[in-house]
Amino acid sequence: TRARPVVPRRARAEAPRSAAPRRGAQTMASRVVCAASAPVPIMVNDLTGKMGRAVADAVVARGADQCFLVPVAFSGQAKDPVDVGGVRVEIKSVLDGDPGSVLESLKQTYPGMIVVDYTLPAAVNKNAELYVRHETPFVMGTTGGDREKLFADVLKSKLPAVVAPQMGKQVVAFQAAMRLMAENFPGAFKGYTLSVTESHQSSKVDTSGTAKAIVQSFNDLGCGFDIEDVELVRDVPTQLGRMNVPEEFLLGHAYHTYKLTSPDGTVGFEFQHNVCGRSIYAEGTVDAALFLAQRVASKSGDKTLFDMIDVLKEGGMVTN
Repeated sequence: TRARPVVPRRARAEAPRSAAPRRGAQTMASRVVCAASAPVPIMVNDLTGKMGRAVADAVVARGADQCFLVPVAFSGQAKDPVDVGGVRVEIKSVLDGDPGSVLESLKQTYPGMIVVDYTLPAAVNKNAELYVRHETPFVMGTTGGDREKLFADVLKSKLPAVVAPQMGKQVVAFQAAMRLMAENFPGAFKGYTLSVTESHQSSKVDTSGTAKAIVQSFNDLGCGFDIEDVELVRDVPTQLGRMNVPEEFLLGHAYHTYKLTSPDGTVGFEFQHNVCGRSIYAEGTVDAALFLAQRVASKSGDKTLFDMIDVLKEGGMVTN
């Protein structure tokens, strides 16, 4: 008879507070978590932000048989504790004190802990360096920062990590399809003019990583588009009028349109993906954390740096 995995004392106290998992989520996660056996402890930094909070809610909702929320999170400054589905999370400053010691202590209390990072572009590299230095596997959902340095640091350390600018599974599938098109039909759109428009909530200051990835595929197809020419729509009147964003989602949406026009203007192609809310990204992020936990537990293969296409190929995705 196989022994039942032991969940840390603090985790046992929190587990009953998590909401019951959806039927679809339970079916998926059995494959992703099987190698990890025990429920996966997930630390979410910074869960006081909108995206971080959405992920924390998704962790609790996924169910304590698959994962649970670590009751400590980093933020730029220490803040009052936050309640997430009955889990009281202490918010510590990543800038003050010794965040490395905090990580080491949490790793001892919650073996197999995975960190999820949704902070700020300016914090990406410093946070990644912290996780690498203390050998804490992480999912980096924050966009921006020096991506080349981020990838180099992770590869050099051989620390398992999922780094992806896009966590929504259907958008990831579209992104993968564009990549495959570029690999199989390079130059197919040579001479075509590309225009890119993306609308996000005003708090998102940078060009999205998704747009950058899709533009790269179009450039491999022969478009020659400069990423600096992406039209960033962040003002409410344009979002409501031209972009047709529902008013209730002005503070959380992602509307992307890619238009291709032939040299003589007689042929046009348009690719569009519009997302309202954050649940698609939150669920995908939890999938990525469970995928990473499985990789850490199984120690399979030499690859340690993953993206969401790796997660998609593994089959570890919840269907909304």
